[in-house]
Amino acid sequence: MHNESILTSLADGVLTITLNRPDRLNAWDTPMRDALVAALQHAGTEDAVRAVVITGAGDRAFSAGQDLNEATDFDSDRAEIWIEEFHTLYRAVRSLEKPVIAAINGVTAGSAFQFALLTDIRVGHPGVRMGQPEINSGIASITGPWIMREILGLSRTIELTLTGRLMDADEALGFGVLHHVVERENVMAKSLEIATELGAKPQTAMRLIKRRFFEVLEAGLDDAVAAAKRHHRESFDAGEPQAATRDFLAARGGIKHG
Repeated sequence: MHNESILTSLADGVLTITLNRPDRLNAWDTPMRDALVAALQHAGTEDAVRAVVITGAGDRAFSAGQDLNEATDFDSDRAEIWIEEFHTLYRAVRSLEKPVIAAINGVTAGSAFQFALLTDIRVGHPGVRMGQPEINSGIASITGPWIMREILGLSRTIELTLTGRLMDADEALGFGVLHHVVERENVMAKSLEIATELGAKPQTAMRLIKRRFFEVLEAGLDDAVAAAKRHHRESFDAGEPQAATRDFLAARGGIKHG
């Protein structure tokens, strides 16, 4: 499977999915999300795939999250559709009944941070920066805090969500956001090692365990998405996200995390 924004390769039972927009810090737009969903769904139906590793192209970012160039002119109706698109993506990774390892390189922010938290095991390096900076873009962060609370607890989730700050690798490791921190050049090797180990475990047991984890989380995810649709409609009606995005792009012409 090949898409200009998503690259895939299969070796020894491990499917590697690479987010491939390094010039945009691997920030995703709708076509990229659709391609990622398709790759994950394909992995679930392909017997030759026993585990999945997801990483980002280049050395600057796993993914900066939403490419806000796409979201500049969103209205409340489009924002609601946007949330449902992320719902589809989040379900695709969390419901996959095969182990998923995130090989984190560089920045992992916003919706990409949420996505990474829905993988099973995360490997990073010194220099990784991870967090939920939506508030800095005028975006109400609703789904993210639900995902974060499952790992970080409520107090730390509130602090990270309201400040919008990014954690470094040591803090992320201490909170369980990262499971392993290795040197940058060893991130993929460690991730592939874990994927190979997990892929060799009994497949029926792996499938049933992962299915049960998703059953436990599914109702909470659906509730968070429903709440996000309500609150994003109000947020985009107020115009703050659009204004913050336009100001940022006009001033710097770069990527802002979302």
